[in-house]
Amino acid sequence: ESIMGPLGYAVLRAYNGRQALDLARSILPDVIILDAHMPDINGVDICAELRDDPRVGGATPIIITTSGPDRREERLAAYAAGAWEVCSQPLDGEVLLLKLSTWTRAKREVDRVRNESLLDEHTGLYNMRGLARRAREIGAEAYRQQHSLACVAFSPEPDMADEIGAAMVERIADRVVEHLAEVCRRTGRVSDAIGRLGPSEFAIIAPATEGKGAVRLVERLQESLRASPVSLESGEERTLRIRAGYYAVPDYARSSVDAVEMLLRAAATLRHLRTGSDSALVRAFDDVSLKFVH
Repeated sequence: ESIMGPLGYAVLRAYNGRQALDLARSILPDVIILDAHMPDINGVDICAELRDDPRVGGATPIIITTSGPDRREERLAAYAAGAWEVCSQPLDGEVLLLKLSTWTRAKREVDRVRNESLLDEHTGLYNMRGLARRAREIGAEAYRQQHSLACVAFSPEPDMADEIGAAMVERIADRVVEHLAEVCRRTGRVSDAIGRLGPSEFAIIAPATEGKGAVRLVERLQESLRASPVSLESGEERTLRIRAGYYAVPDYARSSVDAVEMLLRAAATLRHLRTGSDSALVRAFDDVSLKFVH
């Protein structure tokens, strides 16, 4: 703090490894400095765990410090765990600050590129920004061709937690998302735009598709999920079920709703199904009372 504070760095302290993990995941700092010998968890193990966490990832500089001369095997272990640097105490403050300046600039550039990207980093599908752009592009083509257009939003059924336990669902959440994304890629048409709306919500913008076609799209997805169960930590396999909301128009050129709004209405319908008492697995926006989706 005495070295970095005067230069404008905000320094947050953690007094053990567990605090360090929790703080890093909640604050998402630009740089993480770890002592190699924390009182509860080894600093190298903390580094490896953070590198595996998509919220931190490989773009965040992690520095490991040691209280004395570092041994070669310790240094190699730190680098293998994803550390950017290993420093022996006492630290050379001037050298550390120069390195931090370079590393933080690199980190922020990566953040900027990621924020401007059209793709979801975890699944490789479109993110919300990408879906909105593709909605406008597909909508423009549907307008010229006077074709139908459908937007479908869907997510895994929440009652999976009742079968395998909420704690298990949280642990395999990333695996479920990856599995669902892969099934979407296999099931979707080349002309469809497939993306991720939220942590467990996906969407498909389907040109030349009316309401009945949107329902069939959901049914095809469900059939593919039945044929490809997801593996749990125990080795068991479970079939994912999805719930979906959609908005479709038979002639986009005559529609008073643009494609981005169609996407938002499909997502609102899905969220109504997930939080309300409606037990339907798929529902059109027009079948849901507006008071529930506004």
